[in-house]
Amino acid sequence: MQKNKKSITIRLMKELFSFYPVMLPLVIVFIIFNAIVSSIPAVFMQNVIALVEQSWQSGDWSQVGSQILGFVGILVFFYVLSLISGFAFNQMMAIITQGSLMKMREKMFGQMQNLPVRYFDRNNHGDIMSHYTNDIDTLRQMISQSFPQLLISVITVLTIFSIMLYFSVWMALVVLAGVVIMLMITRKVGGSSARHFAYQQVALGKEEGFIEEIMNGQKVVKVFCHEEESKKDFDRINDKLFEESEKAHKFANTLGPILNNVGNVLYVIVALVGGILLVSGAPNLSISGMALSISVVVPFLNMTKQFAGNINQVSNQVNSIVMGLAGTGRIFEMLDQEPEVDDGYVTLVNAREENGELVECTERTGVWAWKHPHQADGTVTYTKLAGDVRMKDVDFGYDPGKIVLHDITLYAEPGQKVAFVGATGAGKTTITNLINRFYDIEDGKIRYDGININKIKKADLRRSLGMVLQDTNLFTGTVMDNIRYGRLDASDEECMDAAKLAGAHDFITRLPEVYKTMLSGNGSNLSQGQRQLLSIARAAVADPPVMILDEATSSIDTSTEAIVQRGMDALMKGRTVFVIAHRLSTVKNSNVIMVLEHGHIIERGTHEQLIEQKGKYYQLYTGAFELE
Repeated sequence: MQKNKKSITIRLMKELFSFYPVMLPLVIVFIIFNAIVSSIPAVFMQNVIALVEQSWQSGDWSQVGSQILGFVGILVFFYVLSLISGFAFNQMMAIITQGSLMKMREKMFGQMQNLPVRYFDRNNHGDIMSHYTNDIDTLRQMISQSFPQLLISVITVLTIFSIMLYFSVWMALVVLAGVVIMLMITRKVGGSSARHFAYQQVALGKEEGFIEEIMNGQKVVKVFCHEEESKKDFDRINDKLFEESEKAHKFANTLGPILNNVGNVLYVIVALVGGILLVSGAPNLSISGMALSISVVVPFLNMTKQFAGNINQVSNQVNSIVMGLAGTGRIFEMLDQEPEVDDGYVTLVNAREENGELVECTERTGVWAWKHPHQADGTVTYTKLAGDVRMKDVDFGYDPGKIVLHDITLYAEPGQKVAFVGATGAGKTTITNLINRFYDIEDGKIRYDGININKIKKADLRRSLGMVLQDTNLFTGTVMDNIRYGRLDASDEECMDAAKLAGAHDFITRLPEVYKTMLSGNGSNLSQGQRQLLSIARAAVADPPVMILDEATSSIDTSTEAIVQRGMDALMKGRTVFVIAHRLSTVKNSNVIMVLEHGHIIERGTHEQLIEQKGKYYQLYTGAFELE
């Protein structure tokens, strides 16, 4: 655990220095200067008391006033410098703190965009959000407060202890013994606190994940009257967070008073030792070689108080630092996730035909081609993007050793409509996930226009595919923005044409601001059918040769389905289409229907052929068995 904290701290400091390679060292210099200045009053006090002591013994007070003023002038000079450096340090620290958080969030979001779909399937979305909120907040507190205060306290302690050794080694050793006791208490009590602060961050992430899940499913909760059960589940998770937080703060709140009292006891012991040494006339052992006198003991007592106070400050910052390191560790854990592997080298380019051959071009021609550089001989060939998709002997499992698709072989020629039917969990959506390369297959081959899809860059592969899902995701922005999401360089006219093709133009024109109407909350101000039509328009503006329709009409009513189905029929025209069907009436006109069961294709053929076979499809279609 300690090694892990150490590695996290080192890595964080490297990140901060990479963000601000000049400003951060300058801030550290200012902090060190301020810490040293805060320690030197003891030296001035010793000199003033020694001066008064000498004048008392000699009876000559003529030079005392001017000399004390000289000491005060020097002290004021250093305090003015400290004030200037403190102001500069605080201003730069604000820039470093907020700038570092901004850059860290950018790194996190950039990394998140590169993570595979598997990561989001296996991690609670609320817990992922917690990285951007709670974990970042603990990092903010650690950078802006804990690290600077810790550095100030450590430098002050070292400076004061050096001055103590300069004045009196014996009394410094007494203070050192007290510090050892304080550190032992800090390690024992602070260690327990630190452990529970780390647990608290994990529990907080789980609670936010639960809240996010319940918020997304609030309608389901209310429909099934699960409010009380949800409260009980939340109470259980919240109680766990309370338990860890209570233990963490209980130890943390105990540590401060204990150390304060130890510091007070140490102050008394130092006073007693100093008095005994003065009365006994014992020889003083010091670096300065000066004799032990009241001018040494009095500033020593002040230094002891300041010393113990800074040790207490260090212990107080330990908990904040541990919380910060726990949050930072979770952030680094996310940053260290393996990004989506993409070793493809075949790209999608604009092309035009010249003398019967495809030639790459920069302008958009409506013709796409696969640019295939051959590593063997260095040649480059171009294959027209047609939408021919073939799977041969494909096996796949989400987890190693747990195969969910077995020996899947199918083909879809350009312009064909291929439908998948079967019960939930049969593997229908999994097949489309493999075509998109959201997951990679265990065995077998998937070819796209004769090219192994592992050779195609994932971004180019997905650009050639359009998807309309059952769950429609609309983003905060205008209706036009949401349609243009399918192709960011599409003009307003192209977006409108796509809306007309999808059958969405009619209802859009009735919106308050037509295409400029703002949508928020995943399009909550639209009906389910209207949202689905926008999703179809988004796919249409991308103009892909291959479409994947994943139960796109299963969550809408029959009358709306007819409108959506017309939009999808227009979108499917001339394209290779994979349809995952919930209602078998929507797949009757497919070129081929695949019936899946437990990851196997058990039947295939046209609607008429499968009805004649009177197998599973016949049973599903005639209602002998329910599809789900």
